[in-house]
Formats: sequence, C-alpha cells, structure tokens
Amino acid sequence: MRTETDLMHARRIPLLLAGSLFLGFSLRSEAQNGTKTLNGFNISNALVPVGEIRSGGPPRDGIPSIDRPDFLRPRQVNYLTDDDLVVGVTFDGKTRAYPLRILVQHEIVNDQIGQFAFLVTYCPLCGAAMVFDRSTGGRTRSFGVSGLLYLSDVLMYDRESESLFSQLGMKAVAGPLAGTMLEWLPSEHMTWKAWRQRYPNGEVLSNRSARNRDYTKNPYEGYDQSPNAAVAVPFYRSDLPQKSWILGVIVAGQAKAYAVAQLPPNQTITEIVGGQEIEIAYDSNSRRTVVVRSDTGEAIPSVMAYWFAWQAFYPETALWKPQD
Repeated sequence: MRTETDLMHARRIPLLLAGSLFLGFSLRSEAQNGTKTLNGFNISNALVPVGEIRSGGPPRDGIPSIDRPDFLRPRQVNYLTDDDLVVGVTFDGKTRAYPLRILVQHEIVNDQIGQFAFLVTYCPLCGAAMVFDRSTGGRTRSFGVSGLLYLSDVLMYDRESESLFSQLGMKAVAGPLAGTMLEWLPSEHMTWKAWRQRYPNGEVLSNRSARNRDYTKNPYEGYDQSPNAAVAVPFYRSDLPQKSWILGVIVAGQAKAYAVAQLPPNQTITEIVGGQEIEIAYDSNSRRTVVVRSDTGEAIPSVMAYWFAWQAFYPETALWKPQD
C-alpha cells in the first residue's frame, strides 16, 4: 500500500504518474492486435518477463536523445556548479565531460571521437551512468529512449533494428538483436570542479546541444532524497537500504558491489574479483572512484548506482564489507 509520503513524492515526478496510465493502454493494445507491443516496439521475442517491462510515461523519443552534441572548453562553461557531477570519457588522448544536469533530461548521447563511436547513457531512476560502444551486431548504431523501463531501468532502442536494450543489463532484451551484448566501456565519475582541474583542456557537453531546455531544473527533484524506488523491482535484497549508493563492477562474469558510504575515503583497497586482482579507490571530496587491474593499471568499467537497481539485475552479486 502506498503511503501519503509516497504519493506526495510521486507527484513531484509527473512522468511516472503518466507512465502508470500509459501502461494500461499499452496492454489493451496488445490484446486487440494479437501482437505484443509496447510504445510501438515488438516485444514478442522478449528475453525478460513481459509483465516486468513497464511504461515510463513518454512515447518513444519523448525524452530526446542528443544526436549532434556540441562542446565547449571548460573556461566557457557557466551553467555548472562545482558540485555538479559529470561523466568523463577519454579516447585517443581526447577527454569529454557529460554533466548529469544535462543527461537527466536526455538520458542518451550518441557521440564519436575520431572513428570511435560510443554511447553515454543515464537512468535517473537507477542513478546509473554508463558508456557503451555503439558498434554492435556488425554495425555502428544510433540509440534513442524507448519510453519503457525494465526493472526500473531505462530501455534504450537502436534506430536501425528497433531492438530494445537494457542499460544495466547491457544487452538487447527484445527485437531482432535480442541477446546481443553491449560492450561496457570505462568512464570517470566526479564533480565538475575535480574534472576541470584534472582536464583543463578537455571538452564539455554544451547546454546548447538541445533547444528549449532549461537545465537549471531537475524533473526528478527530490527523488534522490526519497528512501524508496519510484518503480518497485520484483526482488529485493535487504543487505542495504534501497537507495544506498553502490559502486558496481563485473569481472570475468562475477558481479560485486561496494557501498560507497563504507569505502575508506582517499585510500585504495585490493580485491580478488572473478579471479583478477583489482584496486578500488574513492576520493570523497571529488566523489571520484577509480577501479583498475592491479597488474596492468588498466581501467575496469564501473558504475555508481542505487543498490535496489544493481541487485535487481545481479541478484547473486557479492557485497563488499569493510572487514573484507
């Protein structure tokens, strides 16, 4: 049963309220047409339970991806505060930052550095920002926001095949490419102040990349302070509070989570995950986390996310404890 507090919180997220109405319409459309579709996507061959694919409210592309990103130099940026969080990508000596202040209103940026085409994604409900290679299934693809959720996480779609891809699941869950994996790429997460000090000659996603957007407002204002997920997941491990921030990694198929609040600040811990020795460091001032292989120093992909979301996708995940 939803409490009055839950209802007050939901009113601050109108997209979710609209989503509950739209979901009912989608299910009736399936019954009439005899084809399993949601938001116009064929989910007849879905690899996940169809009942757990939910509408987030908007139609496809109702949350517009950024497909022609524009960039500024750090000294030109006047729309970020020191504590704003950014996602950083480095390739071939060039570094770019993608502020969450902008990503929260677009969720996807299709970008390219030289010949390297990649995808920057952000799910506000799960708190997860992840970067992927856009070359999958034998070609470079352009991605959009489907308007659908799976386990409270954004479902993306590629415009070439209209397959649905799970962000945290990192693979296509319906459509012609069902089962196709995305290549998860390393990225850096830190405050804007820390990023511009570290990369003074980098590039920053411009607030001019999309028209008629007010990036001073957060459509999910208050959600990070709520103790509960906006869209419940069917399975929940109570090791941590639902909205605890964790650092998630997957090494050789083994998932492990680190509660950020329990990580020793400004220290490095050494772990064996998936048979590989790795090092994890967390800077509490810059909110920067670094995960690398101990033997080579090579960066390992990692994600900051809410515990409820990570454990929903990886229910057998190991959970680091300080005494480890």
